[in-house]
Amino acid sequence: MSPLEPFGARLRQAMDTRGPLCVGIDPHASLLTDWGLDDDVAGLERFTRTVVEALADRVAVLKPQSAFFERFGSRGVAVLEKAVEEARAAGALVLMDAKRGDIGSTMGAYAEAFLRKDSPLFSDAVTLSPYLGFGSLRPALDQALLSGSGVFVLALTSNPEGAEVQRATGAGGAPLAQVMLDHMAAENQGVRPLGSVGAVVGATLGDAGVDLDINGPLLAPGIGAQGATPADLPGVFGPAVRNVLPSVSRGVLRHGPDAAGLRSAALRLVDEVREAVA
Repeated sequence: MSPLEPFGARLRQAMDTRGPLCVGIDPHASLLTDWGLDDDVAGLERFTRTVVEALADRVAVLKPQSAFFERFGSRGVAVLEKAVEEARAAGALVLMDAKRGDIGSTMGAYAEAFLRKDSPLFSDAVTLSPYLGFGSLRPALDQALLSGSGVFVLALTSNPEGAEVQRATGAGGAPLAQVMLDHMAAENQGVRPLGSVGAVVGATLGDAGVDLDINGPLLAPGIGAQGATPADLPGVFGPAVRNVLPSVSRGVLRHGPDAAGLRSAALRLVDEVREAVA
């Protein structure tokens, strides 16, 4: 199979045309209940299909959280495979929120699962954890380059516990998060219009206190239920705010199961983000 146009270029176009927003597909038990669905594979499938049909033709990125599908075993993974296929067919980029991190051949197997074009779970990008050392991600970085996919690497996450590791001082005196960001910047050096190696940086952080100029996308969870708003984005991301892709899950999903409600909530957030980062 021939490679796709690089993920960074495809994401830049999607953000500019559809708006800078990533909507998570997080079918956890409480949301299924709120939608009047059973916490089983049938409820999972109904929930997922509704979100994809409502949003895949209008938002830039959909981000399924693989854990909520994996908890149902092979039948849940089959629902995830179908959702990825249908979302991409409708024009959304799919970011698989798997947060994989390992070494050697195991990292290579994760890369093949999510980033090889003939895989049933092939996605436009995947989230990765670099805290076994950034070099441990090399099999995924190489596979992404080969297939035109991207990766989003955890840097400064929105959960309070993350600081224990991410703010710790590395061997050179910089926070470990900055060490990882510097690696990402090196991967993206010279790439236009946008690199394909992105960072995950929480929108709840206030002043991030690190250099976010990585020439790549910045996935920003934390809008909505975690307390951040689109108006907070310039203060967190500064000059890099144009490359920010805010990620929202419950803030949109709670408006289901009505498809019109989901679409209205997503488009309203797109407008708020555009106003905030203009």
